Amino acid sequence: MATTKNRSHKHFQLDSVKIKRAQKALRAKTETETIERALDLAIAEHQKNRLVLEANERFVESGIDIKDVYGRLGG
Repeated sequence: MATTKNRSHKHFQLDSVKIKRAQKALRAKTETETIERALDLAIAEHQKNRLVLEANERFVESGIDIKDVYGRLGG
C-alpha cells in the first residue's frame, strides 16, 4: 500500500454499490483501502500477464515441435 507521502488527493464519482461489493470481497475496512487494494490487484494482474506473454513468446520462438498425440487439435 502507498505511504502517506505518495498519496494525492483526488475526487472521483464512483458507483457506491461496486465499492461496497469490492470492499466486502477484498475485506477492506475503508473505501480508500478498497481502492488501494483494487489498484494493487490490477497492477499485479498486468505484471503477471506481461510475464506470461514473454514466456509464451520465448516458447514459440524456441522452435519446439508439439505433437498432438491424442488427435484433439484437428490439424
